[in-house]
Amino acid sequence: MRPEKKAILDEIQGTIEKSAYVVLTEFRGLKVDQMPLLRARLRKTGARMLVVKNSYLSLASGKAGRGDLGGLASGPTAMITGDQDITVVAKLLKAFIQDNGLPVVKGGMLGTRLLTAADVQEMADIPPREILLGRLVGTVAAPMTRLVGVMNQKVLSLLYVMKAIEKKKSGL
Repeated sequence: MRPEKKAILDEIQGTIEKSAYVVLTEFRGLKVDQMPLLRARLRKTGARMLVVKNSYLSLASGKAGRGDLGGLASGPTAMITGDQDITVVAKLLKAFIQDNGLPVVKGGMLGTRLLTAADVQEMADIPPREILLGRLVGTVAAPMTRLVGVMNQKVLSLLYVMKAIEKKKSGL
């Protein structure tokens, strides 16, 4: 293999190894001004978009030991990688696709798990992290709130009984 091709293959392999996720898209049909716009939006989320040759992607993903992405690669392929939250990138892609109709998500990889296009779509539909944390806190706090209410009711019941006894004794 020529040194230039080996260097490209090593760069793709290194990118896949360092990334928490890989999302593959087909960028066919994107206009010239849309590609830099998408890249800029992805850069803000900590993601990187790289146009790759399908054969290099297949070889590099196999060498990276993360599974073979070659089965998802057909047609012009762009690889989106990053080490942040994949749901943010999935939401960004969903919004970009709604505005422009492109790119087409082919699938990807999260850790060592292969993702389908439907999996990426489901990740885009997950509520934001803050809402999920709020739901978690509510779920954890609900039993404690009920316990406090029950304990408060028992104390109030005891107080009512004591008041009734006090009235009865003072009325005699």
